[in-house]
Amino acid sequence: MTRVAIVEDNKTTREGLETIVNLSPDFRCICTCSTAEEALRVLPAKSPDLVLMDIQLPNMSGVECVARLKELLPNIQAIMVTVYEDPDRIFRALRAGASGYLLKRSEPEEVLNAMREVAQGGGAMSGEIARKVIGYFRDQAAASAALEQLTDREREVLELVVHGLSNKEIADRLKVTLAAVRWHLKHIYQKLHVHSRTEAVLKVRAER
Repeated sequence: MTRVAIVEDNKTTREGLETIVNLSPDFRCICTCSTAEEALRVLPAKSPDLVLMDIQLPNMSGVECVARLKELLPNIQAIMVTVYEDPDRIFRALRAGASGYLLKRSEPEEVLNAMREVAQGGGAMSGEIARKVIGYFRDQAAASAALEQLTDREREVLELVVHGLSNKEIADRLKVTLAAVRWHLKHIYQKLHVHSRTEAVLKVRAER
């Protein structure tokens, strides 16, 4: 039987997850915590096999809590259960050591299936989250391909844009005319499929 801990600050959600966990004979909820700090105090002694972790906890975040728990309990598996769907949060959680990422609106069977998958050494994500991850990598690949189309001079101009230089400062740095800088920026925007300096900078930073 897989021993499960739940870390969730909302009492109703916490009790709902506990009920879901105990629906299956494969799992047993051995403790619940309402904060990351409480989890770090209690869970090392309880030594659960798996933890269902909320991301947005009152003080320390669930992501940081998972990272610290993995140091204390290297074999613990973690599934983030959250309302957040943005790729940045997803990847921060995965980098911290989470093995799964589910939305709080997931159906009970979906939660149990994810727990089974993770308990067997796999990874688990809700369909919506998986689509966002795929979309993120697709966007990253497109950004990388677009950047590869830039000429050496366009790369120089773009790098100076990323560092916050104005058009005039770029012209002075590269010893070219202001018109030349504008011409390069026009072609950079076209190749990156953006419409402004800000969008261009964001695309470069996303690639890095």
